[in-house]
Amino acid sequence: MTQIKRNAALVATSAVLLGLTAPLTTSASAATPSLPWAKCAGTGLDPRQQCATVEVPMDYADPRGRKIDVVVSRIPAEDPDARRGALVLIPGGPGGSSLDNPSGKGQKLPQDVRDAYDLIGFAPRGLAPSTPVSCGLEHGDLALSKLRPWPAPDGSVAGNMVTARRMADACVRNGGDLMRHLSTANEARDLDRIRVALGERKLSAWGVSYGTYVGSVYGQLFPHRTDRIVLDSNDDPDPDRVSRAWLAGHEQGVEDTFPEFAKWASAPGNPDRLADTAAEVRPLFLALAARLDREPIPWPGANPEELNGNVLRQTLLDSLYDPDDFPALAKLILAAWEGTVPPAPAAPPESVLQNVAGVGAGTLCNDVAWPTSAAHYQKGADQSRAAYPLTAGMPRNAMLCAAWPYPPKEPAVRITDRGPSNILLVQNERDVATPLAGALKLRRALGDRAVMVTVNSTGHDAYLDNGNACGDETVSRFLATGERPDADVYCD
Repeated sequence: MTQIKRNAALVATSAVLLGLTAPLTTSASAATPSLPWAKCAGTGLDPRQQCATVEVPMDYADPRGRKIDVVVSRIPAEDPDARRGALVLIPGGPGGSSLDNPSGKGQKLPQDVRDAYDLIGFAPRGLAPSTPVSCGLEHGDLALSKLRPWPAPDGSVAGNMVTARRMADACVRNGGDLMRHLSTANEARDLDRIRVALGERKLSAWGVSYGTYVGSVYGQLFPHRTDRIVLDSNDDPDPDRVSRAWLAGHEQGVEDTFPEFAKWASAPGNPDRLADTAAEVRPLFLALAARLDREPIPWPGANPEELNGNVLRQTLLDSLYDPDDFPALAKLILAAWEGTVPPAPAAPPESVLQNVAGVGAGTLCNDVAWPTSAAHYQKGADQSRAAYPLTAGMPRNAMLCAAWPYPPKEPAVRITDRGPSNILLVQNERDVATPLAGALKLRRALGDRAVMVTVNSTGHDAYLDNGNACGDETVSRFLATGERPDADVYCD
């Protein structure tokens, strides 16, 4: 998610079980799906893409109880003679959808990969057009600078605790029964229901960002239902903290990535140049944020309708996802120094924001219990503000999960090294959202099940996006042929 561009964010055995080079059996690869495929809703889609609905239990502890819908999409393998199986595109988030991805990012895949796999997208449970949820949040609470818990300018988290209670109360009041059954483990179980509905013995997957955690959990719960698994831009799998660790990771992610922005923003000839040297960009940014803390600039049409220090900090974080967003960030900084703002960024319809926020809240808060003490968050925010001034304490602060009234229905899934060795991790060295430090924790947890490709590049989403040719070629070769590096590699 970015406010400028995206506004609105898982045993080695026999060779057969490894599934790396041996083709699937004819009976498995030729299984006839039972799904009634039909034209997908929406515009701009590849005419080959079709959609269908898979019915899954709302509560897997009560599989005969209420059912919900999960909508899936498919573009069939382009060469039936070369078809290996299904490649499910697992979206980020929580709150992201891959329903349109067979027509979008899936078409970036090289021809031999598109020949070998049906490309499968889906809208995860809770996300329209699957059976939807919504918290019915106040309009102001849909701002990213509210959904992300930025402390007050003086560092206090008291207001964040009030906001957390208000937002959690809205989710309880408006979210219905499904809100309690949103979780990563349940999304992984839904994926296996999708596998069965597709008629596949195994699934291959390309999971991105939060999708790497979903893919890791799927591989833990259903290890021998996995074929070739690519995890791209990887989440820390810490089972005690889960999403708290992801939030905390932003402080290191910003520090890893900001120097690249500073070099770009001080380069001679840059029409949006901010300073003569890279070293001058950080103090310039911090001074502007502090000034906007004291003197916000009205910003009609934005949410909130002002550019304050925390909105600027949030926009910095968002813009570091993709170097293509650096110019818009620099233009905002230059305008703010002059006391003006550019036009407010366009936002999706509020109904979409409500749905995405509801799925994100339910999943993050149900996966693991968060501390409820304001003192806990105040201590963490104070420590973070001192060590990581660019993020001003936000990564250790209280999200609405601090006031979530529901205890987790089950422990978070612990990712281990037990299972087939069929996982390839690809990770940019400088990633603001899923920093390398967290990705290395997933790599250690998976042990001999995985090999990791670290890419000397900047931005979130490595494969076929913000990575480099070496990383892309390594991942494409694995998907197409099963060939994987013998050990971890660095793509310079």
